[in-house]
Amino acid sequence: MIQVTPAIKLFDLTGEVALVTGASSGLGWRFAQVLAAHGAKVIAAARRVDRLQALAAESPNIFPLELDVTRPQDFPAALDAAEAAAGPLTLLVNNAGWGGRDTSFEHSAEDWQRLQSTNVDSLWHLSQAFAKRLMARKQPGAIINISSVAGYLVSETPAPYAIGKAAVVQMTKALAFELARHRIRVNGIAPGYIHSEMTDDYLASEAGKAMLKRVPQRRAGEPSDLDGTLLLLASPKASAFMTGTTVIVDGGIALK
Repeated sequence: MIQVTPAIKLFDLTGEVALVTGASSGLGWRFAQVLAAHGAKVIAAARRVDRLQALAAESPNIFPLELDVTRPQDFPAALDAAEAAAGPLTLLVNNAGWGGRDTSFEHSAEDWQRLQSTNVDSLWHLSQAFAKRLMARKQPGAIINISSVAGYLVSETPAPYAIGKAAVVQMTKALAFELARHRIRVNGIAPGYIHSEMTDDYLASEAGKAMLKRVPQRRAGEPSDLDGTLLLLASPKASAFMTGTTVIVDGGIALK
């Protein structure tokens, strides 16, 4: 008889210890909730500790951690604190990000540096610090990078943001190639427009409404639309043979 793993076991994350950046709002908040609901211990990291404490109050599996992802010099101590609270890390969700200004020409040199530091550099430095720990322990694990459909196409999204997200897609492939021999999977999620604090004002504007008419599904996504993809990439059982893949979840925008 063919053996089939029931879905409830396939996506059971008991024993996994995850660090989710940018967890004080939006997608990061949702990611922390979903991972914890499926059995993982979750370190919810961000700068706004008061929000993290409110998130942690929702589940005994969530632990708050103050972290500014633009300060890689703080990463060793932050990872030490995370592991002291929940145990050896096995999963990193690089979610923290910044949208930047409305148009490319409003970006100063400082804006460019802030955006790339948050959206690109932080992923590189935190992934490196995380992977080194797993390699030292000879332990398998996974990294999930949150990119964007803007990394694949040119649209209303400001160019500096799109450039950074394209870099994340390529970083995901390059790290996956290097880390595969260490049993560390590296994959990504590229959302389209998803309702969040960062996007809701735009989606409610006339420009946002006009943009949604060009989405094949004629709507923006909900944070819950990413649950299945997150669980697929987080589960060492469900995505054991996947690495270097960025899954687009966009309502069909990239088809046009």
